[in-house]
Parts: sequence; C-alpha cells; structure tokens
Amino acid sequence: MRLPLDTHVALWAITDSPSLSAGAREMIVDPANTIAVSATSIWEISIKHALARGKPNDMPISGAEAAEYFRSAGDILPSISPEHATAMEALPPPHADPFDRILVAQAFAQSPRPITHESMVAAYGASILRS
Repeated sequence: MRLPLDTHVALWAITDSPSLSAGAREMIVDPANTIAVSATSIWEISIKHALARGKPNDMPISGAEAAEYFRSAGDILPSISPEHATAMEALPPPHADPFDRILVAQAFAQSPRPITHESMVAAYGASILRS
C-alpha cells in the first residue's frame, strides 16, 4: 500500500520519536508499504528549520538532511503538480494551514490512506490514518 506521510509523522519517523504511534511505526517499516513524503514536507521543514534559530523546540533537522534521509530510506518524494494545487480549492474548510491542505490534496491524488497526527487533517476523511 502507498502511504503518504504528513510532515510531523515523517519527522517522527526520522528521529525515532516516541510521539509516533506503534501502529504508524509498524506501517512505515513494513516492506509491503511504499512511503511517500511530499516535496511540500521538505519545503515546510526547510522553512521552519531556517526560522527556528536554535531554540529548544525547533525543527530538529534541516530540509536538506530530511530529503537525504527520505531518499536513503527509499521513500518516494512526489513533487507538487498544478493538479494538486488546484485540488486544494475543492477541499472543505476545516483546516486553513496551506502546508496541510496541499499535503491532503496530494495524498488523496496518490492514495486514500495518508497518515497524520493532526485531528484537523484527519477531519478530511475516514480513510485518513491517525498516528
């Protein structure tokens, strides 16, 4: 199964965070699943890492480090297409974060089963897996 990860879930997988649920961890390491981490997540990591300026709860890794990790792990790194961008218009309004909205639009184009930890993202459909 193809499993698109939201940014936090992808970061938690990289850092082996205890915030990642056991169920999500099992799905991510299962060789039968293909993991997809959007260019949107790398963009979000890059922006937030650059703005963090070394404070205690900042983005733990850079976008370049994250991209290299995802590539090394064999994850698929889909680009954002014009179709993904325009699909955002059709999404209902429960969540206004532009990173999450493009991740949802892209995930639904790739697979009905993205993994997230955010309740606002999970509100987009029963098929979304919660971490």
